Amino acid sequence: MKDEWERLTREAQEASARAYARYSNLRVGAALEGLGGGIYAGCNVENSSLGLTICAERAALVRAVAEGEREFVRLVIYTPDAGPLSPCGACRQVLAEFSPQLQILSLSHAGGRRLFSLAELLPEAFAWPKLDLGRGGDVAGGAERPGAEET
Repeated sequence: MKDEWERLTREAQEASARAYARYSNLRVGAALEGLGGGIYAGCNVENSSLGLTICAERAALVRAVAEGEREFVRLVIYTPDAGPLSPCGACRQVLAEFSPQLQILSLSHAGGRRLFSLAELLPEAFAWPKLDLGRGGDVAGGAERPGAEET
């Protein structure tokens, strides 16, 4: 494993030990590296209302954003219970908001290893259209509204 991934791997492994996986018994840790070199770890936190569960990848991202980071270069996902795992669809979309070219290494305790880019996993991520506020809120570059007059 390259040195650049080693510290992230350790952080993801440590985070997986703190996971709250009472329902699935699938502990996951994630470590996200910011453009400036900072590392932000997170673990999955399940809830009896399963839709409210927070994945490790999003936990790490939210922590990073709360600390002021907005650009990321690498992510390690680790689970001692299965895997290697790829991020769920929600995590892919949330990560794409900040770093669509993110490199992801997924590892399992049994030695499984997968390396991929977020762009491979989510090739056409949703992005909110840029608004042209000087034209009354019309979407920039979009078709004119029917019946709208030029000003």
